[in-house]
Amino acid sequence: MKNICHKMNLTLKSGLALALTCGLMSINAQASDKLAEAIASEHRTEKYAARDEFRNPYETLNFFGIKEDMTVVEIWPGGGWYAEILAPYLKDKGQYIAAGFDPASDVDYYKRNAKKFKEKIAANPKQFDKTELTIMQPPKKLAFAKENAVDMVVSFRNTHNWHRRGYAESVYNSVFKALKPGGVFGVVQHRAGKNQPTDTSGEKGYLKQSDVIAMAEKAGFKLLAQSEINANPKDTKDYENGVWTLPPSYRLKDKDREKYTAIGESDRMTLKFVKPAKK
Repeated sequence: MKNICHKMNLTLKSGLALALTCGLMSINAQASDKLAEAIASEHRTEKYAARDEFRNPYETLNFFGIKEDMTVVEIWPGGGWYAEILAPYLKDKGQYIAAGFDPASDVDYYKRNAKKFKEKIAANPKQFDKTELTIMQPPKKLAFAKENAVDMVVSFRNTHNWHRRGYAESVYNSVFKALKPGGVFGVVQHRAGKNQPTDTSGEKGYLKQSDVIAMAEKAGFKLLAQSEINANPKDTKDYENGVWTLPPSYRLKDKDREKYTAIGESDRMTLKFVKPAKK
């Protein structure tokens, strides 16, 4: 089996620093760690697993506090990068809910990708047989789960899409409604720098971390912790074509490809919010 071979350097709110390297994190040494097993499983798409060094799934999901008996919703799972980890991890004791695009949408992109994701689920029953598919398509279809019913909602690199279309507030409100009191909302999002990009509306893919925190707090969330797990100081954020200049999109195709490959994927904020428990 594969090893979890990238370095983890996570500083928790208490100041505790954890450093896990490939030598310490082999699957053989961590046979009881079901999350590590899901990440290292041979069922994962090879090109997805190759991105672990940038997306840090083990560190990110542990930072959010995921447990195998939770009900977890992933908003807009896209091609299923995280679905390939979350579905098998949660299938025995918990529940994975993929809140995706509307297959009946008038927008071809949403319709086409909803169909592709459904086909992916159907083609891999061993991993996805207990996956629940729901719809999260703003501005009208936002009830992707019952109210006060789920333990965790996660969103990976989606908030800029909602923000630039004016949907972020309604989406974050719907997440708040779905979570149980004490439930966690985990957000990973492309992060704007102090001066770059000059456009932080989401059109370039980047948002200010303070703006995302403000969105969540407006919906009623409290910021529990923030992490630099997915930070990338090499990302200059000054690209004419925005974040999609970088891998995996490579919007400029072969132009300066080696340069952008050396930078890697975008600099990302990693935020953990909580829905306050009722008094």
